[in-house]
Amino acid sequence: MIRIIKSFLKKYYDCIIGMLLCIVGSFLFFIMIVDRYYYSTWAVWRIGGIANVLLQPGICLLLRRYIGFRYRFWTEDMPEAGAEQETADSIYYQRWKEKSKESEKHFRNIFAAELAIAVVYLWQISVNSQWGWNYALGYVVVISVFIEYIGCLWIIRKFWNKELDQIMERTEIFFQKRLEQALEIEKKSLDKVSRSDQLRVDLITNVSHDLKTPLTSIVGYLELIKKEELSDVVKDYVDVISSRAEKLGEMINSLFSLAKASSGNIELHKEKFELNRLIEQIFADMDDKMKDSGLTFVTQLTEEDTEIYSDNSYFYRICQNLIENALKYSAKGTRVFVKTYKKDVLGSGEKNVLEITNTSAYPMDFEKEDIIERFARGDKARSSEGNGLGLAIVSTYAKALDGEFDIKIDCDQFKAIVSI
Repeated sequence: MIRIIKSFLKKYYDCIIGMLLCIVGSFLFFIMIVDRYYYSTWAVWRIGGIANVLLQPGICLLLRRYIGFRYRFWTEDMPEAGAEQETADSIYYQRWKEKSKESEKHFRNIFAAELAIAVVYLWQISVNSQWGWNYALGYVVVISVFIEYIGCLWIIRKFWNKELDQIMERTEIFFQKRLEQALEIEKKSLDKVSRSDQLRVDLITNVSHDLKTPLTSIVGYLELIKKEELSDVVKDYVDVISSRAEKLGEMINSLFSLAKASSGNIELHKEKFELNRLIEQIFADMDDKMKDSGLTFVTQLTEEDTEIYSDNSYFYRICQNLIENALKYSAKGTRVFVKTYKKDVLGSGEKNVLEITNTSAYPMDFEKEDIIERFARGDKARSSEGNGLGLAIVSTYAKALDGEFDIKIDCDQFKAIVSI
């Protein structure tokens, strides 16, 4: 029996305390109502205050227990959580709104009835009293009803807010699981793409390497053939084959370099060098090509310090590819602007920038993302020069050197920008 009593008290302690408080508080109100003519105004307010201090917490405790019991199964007929969790949560929320409004409506009806009784009681006191000294009891009753309304409304809303928090918590857990699943799928997808890219890179690397051996033999035998006595027609054929073999060699080397850079296996030898000096060196190395191109190269090199700590050979290739790109695709008789300057980048400090601007010889009906793709050509009708790898190599090398490569297209103006 002792164990049962302890268990009962532990489970229903709030009901017992609430009932005791309500009994004592109601008893004090009963005494005041019965013997109201024997109490002064001050005594009525004092006893009414004590009664409210006891009665209102008791009502709130009992109401909390009642509303929890009354609406314990309010989600019983709701859909189970599962594949349609979003729909289920929406229905839960709608039902929550209905039930919370329903419970508040019932309580307001009770409050209206209690207030009406309290007002009638105040009116009855005022009508039947010959003196005003016992009006206080009527005021105490009316005020007590308002205090009860505030306390009980707070209990009801607290209960429904707690239920809403549980709905939101369940929804958050569900979406957290969905997010984890999506991230896992994304991770697997990225791993698959990464493996696929690696296979492509390995394939290109191996094929490029395997092509070098027979191509070297072809070039060697062509050189031997050139030393023989040949007719003019055969000499022309040999020159064409030799030219094509040279272009094929360039393409294989570019392909091999691109595959190596894309795989991340390039070995960098960083050192300090001047960007302006590097541009001047490239201009000297490519002087014959520039003169034969019919283009005018205009240099605008900054007077500021353009020292870079990077791999000289790879950055040389970047600059060389951009200038060759301008040589191949610029309109004849136009000017090519080669510009260097310093730029402050928020969070990255100061960067050196190389900017090459040329006028295209053909309509540029493509996006910058397209032209950087491997084997992409701006002039799709052109087949005599280039292999579509120049800008792809620039972009890949720039990333490998922790730099940035960007393209801006304005009508016929093509601007390539490298920041490092």
